[in-house]
Amino acid sequence: MMRSIRGRLLLLAAVWLGAALLAAFLFISSLLEDFVTDRFDAELAAAADGLIASVEIGDDGRIELDDPPADPRFDLPFSGWYWQVESGDAVVARSGSLLDGLLRGPSGNIVGGAGMGADGAALRVLRRQVTLPDSDTPVAVTVTAPRAQIDDSLHQISRPLGIALAVLGIVVAVASVVQVTAGLASLDRLRRDLAQVRAGGKDRLALPDVSELRPLTVEINAALDQNADLLARSRQHLGNLAHSLKTPLAALANELPGDHRGQALIARMDRLIGWHLRRARSAGPRVLGQRTPVRPVIDDILMVLRWPMRDKGITADIDCAPQAAFAGERQDLEEMIGNLCDNAVKWGRTRLSITVTQADRLTVRIQDDGPGMADTDAPRALIRGGRLDEHGASGSGLGLAIVADLAALHGGSLRLERSSLGGLAAVLDLPA
Repeated sequence: MMRSIRGRLLLLAAVWLGAALLAAFLFISSLLEDFVTDRFDAELAAAADGLIASVEIGDDGRIELDDPPADPRFDLPFSGWYWQVESGDAVVARSGSLLDGLLRGPSGNIVGGAGMGADGAALRVLRRQVTLPDSDTPVAVTVTAPRAQIDDSLHQISRPLGIALAVLGIVVAVASVVQVTAGLASLDRLRRDLAQVRAGGKDRLALPDVSELRPLTVEINAALDQNADLLARSRQHLGNLAHSLKTPLAALANELPGDHRGQALIARMDRLIGWHLRRARSAGPRVLGQRTPVRPVIDDILMVLRWPMRDKGITADIDCAPQAAFAGERQDLEEMIGNLCDNAVKWGRTRLSITVTQADRLTVRIQDDGPGMADTDAPRALIRGGRLDEHGASGSGLGLAIVADLAALHGGSLRLERSSLGGLAAVLDLPA
């Protein structure tokens, strides 16, 4: 079953148009056939009337033909144009085109009958029986015309008729395509607007100029508002939950001595709570219609990291395309780039490089000159708690996993590579 509205409309238009043109062709052809055959029948009737008028009874009582038809077609041998006059069973006269042949067929009056000539050609037959004045002898007059000429005349008329109807069909088909395309243009505009909303170019749909689509647009905008409201409330609930869990843990940690073995358990619980809360946030709905410029986010993150970078003597090189933008919320982009930059500062020695390019996709490449990692270690670094060095820089081992989850939520990905600076390169591929 065809799933395209445009295809269905065009298919229905093609079916009805084809059926209408075929019906018109058959109807007009039938009228033309009646007209042409009537014209030939009229010629045959005129010839028969002339023959009947020329029939006379001689002094000897024999039936004679006084003035035969002068039409040269009746003199051309086997032309199909034949006439014959009979009296009883005897042939009184016949056309020169018959040569030695005779016309034979059923008796009685016939108009538009079918016959066959001596050469096997099909004929259209007209036969009349009359009784002459002052005579009881019936006289039968038979006149024929070649069926091939009738068919040729019909073909000469039917061919231009078919061409004219075909041209009309093409014109109407083009008009139907234009009409359907113009009629569905509003749906195409609505689809493009929705794509812009999903990509972050717009936050709402403009009301279309077509009244049939306005209720749909209103409902979509209401769904967008509901999406934003639900996300805001879910984040508020997550924040409240985090506060409710972390506050007792902090109080418990303060109550226990620093060397108490319960501190390690508290720290582990704190990391797990942070992981699950962030994981719940990243797996939840995202606000549609958001678009975030990348460069301001990078500047704000480096502003936060300026003290750790100064303490370690790390300098940052930034190469960001001016038009680079992320199709999502700012806080999600901050979460991803912030975690990656924080990781690079922790492990880097002297240099941090951030390169942002944008074409069909947004690519953020963050590199450091730290120890890096082996290619086989990259998958483990992207899972929860997957720290590769438990005695290195402090952290929960959750940052890279959270970045990977957030990137996947937005239709992107995170991959870890060897940096040209000698350390680790984290590459974010995100929708632009």
